[in-house]
Amino acid sequence: MGEQHRAAGPGPVEAIYDIRPEDGSAPPASSAPPPSSSSSGDGSDNAGSDPPPSPPPDPPAPQQTSISKQSVPEIYPEVLALPIARRPLFPGFYKAVVIRNPAVVAAIKEMMRRGQPYLGAFLLKDEHADSDVITDINSVHPVGVFAQITSVFAANTGPGSDSKEEGLTAVLYPHRRIRITDLVKAGDTSTASVQVEPQASSPATPEEEQTSAVSTEVEETLPTPPPSPDSSTPSSKPHHITPAFLQTSFLQQYNISVVRVDNLVTQPYNKDDQYIRAFMSEIVSVFKDIAQLNPLFRDQITNFSINQVASNVFDEPDKLADFAAAVSTGEVGELQDVLESLTVEDRLRKALLVLKKELINAQLQSKLSRDVDSKIAKRQREYYLMEQLKGIKKELGMESDGKDKMIEKFKERAAALMMPEGVRKVFDEELNKLTHLEPAASEANVTRNYLEWLTQIPWGQHSKENFSIAHAQTVLDEDHYGLKDVKDRILEFLAVGKLRGTVQGKIICLVGPPGVGKTSIGKSIARALDRQFFRFSVGGLTDVAEIKGHRRTYVGALPGKIIQALKRVGTENPLVLIDEVDKIGRGHNGDPSSALLEMLDPEQNTAFLDHYMDVPVDLSRVLFVCTANVLDTIPAPLLDRMEVLEVSGYVSEEKAVIADKYLGPQAKEASGLKNADVQLEPSAIDMLIKYYCRESGVRNLKKHIDKIYRKAALRLVRDLGEDVFPEPAPAPDVKQVASSDSTTTVEKQDAPINEPAAPEAGAPAKENASPERIVTTEQREPLKVPDTVHVRISPENLKDYVGPPVYQKDRLYVSPPPAGVSTGLGYLGNGSGAVMPIEATTMPGKGGLQLTGKLGEVIRESAQIALSWVKAHSCELGITATVNDQFLHDRDIHVHMPEGSIGKEGPSAGTAILSAFVSLFTKSKISPDIAMTGEITLVGQVLPVGGLKEKILAAHRAGIKTIIAPEANRSDIEENVPESVKTGIRFVYVENVREVLQEVFQGQPVADRLKDTLS
Repeated sequence: MGEQHRAAGPGPVEAIYDIRPEDGSAPPASSAPPPSSSSSGDGSDNAGSDPPPSPPPDPPAPQQTSISKQSVPEIYPEVLALPIARRPLFPGFYKAVVIRNPAVVAAIKEMMRRGQPYLGAFLLKDEHADSDVITDINSVHPVGVFAQITSVFAANTGPGSDSKEEGLTAVLYPHRRIRITDLVKAGDTSTASVQVEPQASSPATPEEEQTSAVSTEVEETLPTPPPSPDSSTPSSKPHHITPAFLQTSFLQQYNISVVRVDNLVTQPYNKDDQYIRAFMSEIVSVFKDIAQLNPLFRDQITNFSINQVASNVFDEPDKLADFAAAVSTGEVGELQDVLESLTVEDRLRKALLVLKKELINAQLQSKLSRDVDSKIAKRQREYYLMEQLKGIKKELGMESDGKDKMIEKFKERAAALMMPEGVRKVFDEELNKLTHLEPAASEANVTRNYLEWLTQIPWGQHSKENFSIAHAQTVLDEDHYGLKDVKDRILEFLAVGKLRGTVQGKIICLVGPPGVGKTSIGKSIARALDRQFFRFSVGGLTDVAEIKGHRRTYVGALPGKIIQALKRVGTENPLVLIDEVDKIGRGHNGDPSSALLEMLDPEQNTAFLDHYMDVPVDLSRVLFVCTANVLDTIPAPLLDRMEVLEVSGYVSEEKAVIADKYLGPQAKEASGLKNADVQLEPSAIDMLIKYYCRESGVRNLKKHIDKIYRKAALRLVRDLGEDVFPEPAPAPDVKQVASSDSTTTVEKQDAPINEPAAPEAGAPAKENASPERIVTTEQREPLKVPDTVHVRISPENLKDYVGPPVYQKDRLYVSPPPAGVSTGLGYLGNGSGAVMPIEATTMPGKGGLQLTGKLGEVIRESAQIALSWVKAHSCELGITATVNDQFLHDRDIHVHMPEGSIGKEGPSAGTAILSAFVSLFTKSKISPDIAMTGEITLVGQVLPVGGLKEKILAAHRAGIKTIIAPEANRSDIEENVPESVKTGIRFVYVENVREVLQEVFQGQPVADRLKDTLS
């Protein structure tokens, strides 16, 4: 395969231009001449050449096993130019390229045949260029490499493909740097670009490849091929140029690129220069770091180190820089800068920069890889450990599989319950569904939650009830004072249950003003019956799902309140208290009051159907107790299903006993004065009830008693000072907190400081304040009040504790009022009664009626009825002389009820307003000791009214001597009003307004005129 070239000159000098043998591992692309040279030459190219001056003396024979050492021409002015894409080539490092252009492929084959496998490889400036030839010298970088084609083979991509059409794969070995000086011949652009195969570069020498092909003997050489052939005389160099042009002249017939080049020589350098050695040391250090992170780098560095055994790596700084650039994946521009650098120091600096970036990328890649590996390894480790743990527990019989255990748990729960047949069927179906579902499936979670609820409802489980009347009486008396009617009704309820053995079908509704103890009565009933207790409020409830539950298709679905109650109490016969049933709302999600019908109706709640459970649940054994303030806002169908018990309130005597037995001791203990001698005198309690707390309930009274004891506690601490009530020792330093078991620290979250109006008025800020606050689990011990302390709260000093009285006086008129004033009895919204005077006057006008005092619609109608009755009977009353005389056609009437800030409503003021009109028109005065209540009709009938207990209590408090009430309320007053309240009051029961007037104006002329009418 070799070819001789004889150079002209004065002496017999011959230069041998042999190509390097192809790698034995690569398939040969074409046949080649024998790898030897002879003095006789082989054709016209070698005619006239002289014998070689160097040994061996005899030309090699064909059977010779060793091959002669081959050389690379030092000067090769014109070469085939091959553009390279993506990254440049570096001297000493193989690269495989794929050539698609048929002209270039043919030219390379001809070069191989001729034994001139040399070309120039130049990097394309455009990264996206697609060409095997150079049409413009500016399209490639001027600096490239002079490369030798060591082996070629067809780049076939599949069976049946034509190698000529598919192109050629050539392995290039760059020898030195070259620069383009001129584009001798431009090629055609109708070809594909050269593709560099991604193979690891290796600094293997051409001699190693030759030895691999022949496999006869190994010659140790440098990693790069030998330099130019040895010349005996300096005059032989000019004679190489002319034959070189002749050798490449055959390329002119191919449509390829041919360029004229000059060799680039690395500038001289001192190997011992400290900068060069420092750069080399750093490059080697970075190599080591990258080798620990990137296995590919490790292999390439190993190969390089093997080839550098013969010489110290520090003796080849230029090759070390080229190797650093060749193995890195840096930017194309940075790699080309390394290739163009002819100064060793500058080349090392640029190579180190490229290598440093490679190290950073390797470190980032390694970190990402470690993070991913650690997560995967952690999950895998947990999985393996969990599987091993499951296996160990199964072998030991400690635990079965999680899913099997859950199913077994449901079966055990269901076995302990007395589920109805329909519920048991649903349970079996759902359990079977769960068995065939994967635990990670969403449907499995829904089914599991449903089975949890289904097996936690107490099917057939109930608590034993206590129907003892004596026990119930004791419990009710302990918890409440008074309320005789309510207690009797509860005892009746228990007596029936004792005889029947059950209290099914009862829904009790406790109605009364706030603070009378409706909720606590429900708790007392639960205590008396020994039933589980559950309370929930429906005040403001607007969603039906709170009663009937959500459907299971919704995310986060839950059963209704009653099913939650059954799960909480664990029995199917609890007492469920439904608070504020009169304040239930109605929204866009339905009408909850209508949903309560099914739950509270004894005829329907035996098979209550919750939307979530979707199985009938028996609520007939649940005792429902509802509470309400008024009955007007409760829907009639719902009210019809309840048994209403009125809790009207407490009279003054009952309040006094409640305050003494219940409220006082509770407030005293809550204020820290349990063992202290602080007494609230009974007279002070009476004053509180009369002038501060007139409500029918005791909630406001409790607030005032709490306030009294709190104020007493404050005065004790202030008067006795810190000496008697010292603060505990200061908190330890924050640094010492860690040593204590009961204390720790948290970050301070102080309230922001309000900026004062004047900066100088503000307190100085604390410097060096700790940013942490000490917290502890130790309970602070209560302090004992000295036995020498004695406090008495009496009517004289009561004002110092609770302020001035809220109600100044009970009666507006103590002396006989003028004509046109009467006294009525009203029921206030807070559940208390009141004595309400009614004033009437007349003035010139057009016969109009004006009403003031924040009066409601019903009371205005009562005034119209009263005035119409008086006008109709003006002659009987002596107001007009004859029946036909006009009355009040030129006069206006004004009716006013004092305390205008308090709203007044209801028909019970009818008799009082009529009496005030008659008093005004007849000029007759009404005694202030007479109070009246009752609704009137247009014909003069007096109808019954409500709230008599509170009204009579207010009259008793005001010192009223006579009360005129409707006859229909006689039984109510005699049975429900305590005798202590009725003491000192004369009751007059009437059926007609004439009887009212007869009693009110007794002994006056108007009464005498009415005698004949009444008789």
